[in-house]
Amino acid sequence: MTDDKIIALYFERNEDAIQETKNKYSRYLLSVAQSIVSNQEDAEECENSTYFATWNSIPPNRPHSLSGYLSKITRNFALKKLRTQKTEKRGGGEALLSLGELNECIPASAAFDENLTRENLGEILSAFLKELPDTEQRLFICRYFRCDSIATLAQNFGMKESRVKVMLMRTREKLAKHLTEKGVFL
Repeated sequence: MTDDKIIALYFERNEDAIQETKNKYSRYLLSVAQSIVSNQEDAEECENSTYFATWNSIPPNRPHSLSGYLSKITRNFALKKLRTQKTEKRGGGEALLSLGELNECIPASAAFDENLTRENLGEILSAFLKELPDTEQRLFICRYFRCDSIATLAQNFGMKESRVKVMLMRTREKLAKHLTEKGVFL
């Protein structure tokens, strides 16, 4: 079933929308959650929470990309779960590690522009990502959105881990420069 038809089911408040969403996106959402929480049971809980949250948010929201919308919800549930658990014991430290790397993009003395909204920041980040070559863009998204490990990225992209690390470091440097140029920091 197409995404437009699934979204239409949500707007009709037809409960088949949840089943159709699950049929189409279950494996993808589990993959997103598991890359963060590193536990099948927790990943399944995040997936199920995503269906409930989606039911409650469509309508009024009408996502342009259902897969992106669902993965963002799943990612947020997984990160919330990660924060409430003892991550080092459960092996979920990769997400915190990858998110910590992004702190390099923010100057230590930075103050955010008070007029900046999440939407504006999202637009700035989207524009930055679109400027990147395909491989850099995909590496960045897999590392900092899906929280994939360096080893997983190296394997998936057919590179050495050292090359992945260097590419990510250079992309973070480009992001820091881009954010400064766009006036995100005062």
